[in-house]
Amino acid sequence: MAAVIELFHDRDDAYRFRLKTPDGTVLAVSKPFPDKAAAVAGIRAVRECAGTGLITDLCIPRPHTAGAPRRPVGPAIN
Repeated sequence: MAAVIELFHDRDDAYRFRLKTPDGTVLAVSKPFPDKAAAVAGIRAVRECAGTGLITDLCIPRPHTAGAPRRPVGPAIN
C-alpha cells in the first residue's frame, strides 16, 4: 500500500507537506514553503528522489555495553 502525502498550512500560515504511512504514522514533515506551487514542487522532488536516494550513515559507533547482546555488524549502507 502506498504512503500518503498531505499538503497543509502550518501555524505560521506557510505551506508544508507530510509523508504518512497507510496507518497514519508520520514519517517526515517538510520545511515551510511560501506558496502552494513551491510546496507541490517539493512533493515532486521527494517523489523523484526518495526511491533512489543514497543513505549516508553518520552515526558514531557506540561502545559495547556490558551484558547487552552483540549483534553482527553488516556491510555499510550506501
